[in-house]
Amino acid sequence: MTLAFPVAPMRATLGTMPTSDEGWAYEIKWDGYRTLAFVDDGRVRLQSSNLLDVTHKYPELSELPAAVAAGRAILDAELVVLDDLGRPRFELIQRHERQAALFVFDVLAIEARDTIALPYGDRRRLVAELVEPGANWMVPAHRVGDGQALLAATDAQQLEGIMAKRLGSTYRPGTRTKEWRKVKHRRQTEVVIGGYSTGGGNRTGAFGALLVGRWLDEPGETLAFAGGVGTGFTERTLETLGTRLRDLRTIECPFDPPPPTSYRKGATWVRPELSAVVEITEFTNEGYVRQAAFIRLAP
Repeated sequence: MTLAFPVAPMRATLGTMPTSDEGWAYEIKWDGYRTLAFVDDGRVRLQSSNLLDVTHKYPELSELPAAVAAGRAILDAELVVLDDLGRPRFELIQRHERQAALFVFDVLAIEARDTIALPYGDRRRLVAELVEPGANWMVPAHRVGDGQALLAATDAQQLEGIMAKRLGSTYRPGTRTKEWRKVKHRRQTEVVIGGYSTGGGNRTGAFGALLVGRWLDEPGETLAFAGGVGTGFTERTLETLGTRLRDLRTIECPFDPPPPTSYRKGATWVRPELSAVVEITEFTNEGYVRQAAFIRLAP
């Protein structure tokens, strides 16, 4: 298939909900790997968002061309692995211990015809007609308007968030655009500070990230490691919190079991006497905070 544009996915901008639903459509934001699928004469080639060929990693998608009502097509999708409740989980696709699924949401070309100049609504109709659902692929539903209801539903189901897309938007390969917005859920939780990493760059002389955990049973008993928190600090916070942490330094790791080697390298342990409120997208299956930002010390 010969195309007159670079084949890189169009990207969304992290943002907030539109002030009005008029002219906007909404999709669930699936938590996985952005992937382009090139269907050509009974074969499929899977390309990652950084333009790498990853076809060999996902043999479970080799039969996708049989479900596409065209000899050649370029599909935009999210590659996901679902948990036992049918929810995509990023850490599951990283391990890839169960079969992946391709959630197709856009089409860039059909046969020899580019479709990127068509408005979003037309492309959405085309891709729904083009791809027949299978065991490892589908075209998830979208809705026009009523975005707040979908946002609330994804929050209740502990999904990552939603995508807001302008109905008239064309597909601009390789471009990050405000016509597509990703609206993510953020949740606050309390964690225990058990150490910190050494700061570098503009944090030389301060700490780099907090190493945090959660009490498994009663406070003061078993502290399970829950990852690192490296953002959300002001210069004043770095200074005042750094002083308090230095006063709590200890040679004993407070986490049981100890963190993975990548976290232990260069770590300084502290007595687990301080708790912090952090904002996260979720806890992973391993119990680690994901995309965590420091808010404040807990009382």
